[in-house]
Amino acid sequence: MRILISNDDGITAPGLRVLERVARDLAKEVWVVAPETEQSGASHSLTLHAPVRLRRIGPRRFAVGGTPTDCVLIAVNRLMAEARPDLVLSGVNRGGNLADDVTYSGTIAAAMEATLLGVPAIALSQTVRDDEAVHWSTAEQVGPDLIRKLFRHGWPRDVLINVNFPDVAPDQVSGVRLTVMGRRKVGDLLPERIDPRGRPYYWIGAMRTDEISRADTDLAAIRARAVSVTPIGMDMTHRATRRNLQRLFD
Repeated sequence: MRILISNDDGITAPGLRVLERVARDLAKEVWVVAPETEQSGASHSLTLHAPVRLRRIGPRRFAVGGTPTDCVLIAVNRLMAEARPDLVLSGVNRGGNLADDVTYSGTIAAAMEATLLGVPAIALSQTVRDDEAVHWSTAEQVGPDLIRKLFRHGWPRDVLINVNFPDVAPDQVSGVRLTVMGRRKVGDLLPERIDPRGRPYYWIGAMRTDEISRADTDLAAIRARAVSVTPIGMDMTHRATRRNLQRLFD
């Protein structure tokens, strides 16, 4: 099997090294194509108005001066064009990609681009509390068997898999749950501040309001110390609303 890995935390991120070890446990041929610098919050953005630079670091290892989407696009269509990857893994992100986080996440975007290119993709994230040690060993120990199981079973071409690991040691993981996306608002503005030159600025905050009423969500799974596995479809059409609106145009 041939695996491509990428992320949004950058080519030097510890989570990328974790994912590389996971990938090498699954396949002999592993390609690493990741952003030169951190791209958290880049979402599914492409670099359209500037050249994208590619820097070769070693065999099958490249840093890209662009977004996670750029990385996967260049890797699949250029670097690996003669032998496309069988699987794309994105992460392991430092911090969860839960609920509405997926709309902002560069980690999800890398998996999304792979899916659009017809390559199965899994995004992996390790939840963490601020200023506390990251339980990278949880993703590293639980990840390989979970990825094998998912890959062997397969999923539709227009779907990616979003995996989040709980912020506990491997032996404290309570299980694996198949989940749906919860709801969580992220990115509220903090109060206006003034820089040393007297100009106002704003810092996009991480204040969140979690929906906790549903037991089948990714948020509930992480709260229960379980690994969350959420299939995410690329077709964002809301079919019930479409049916309701159809009468306007009949």
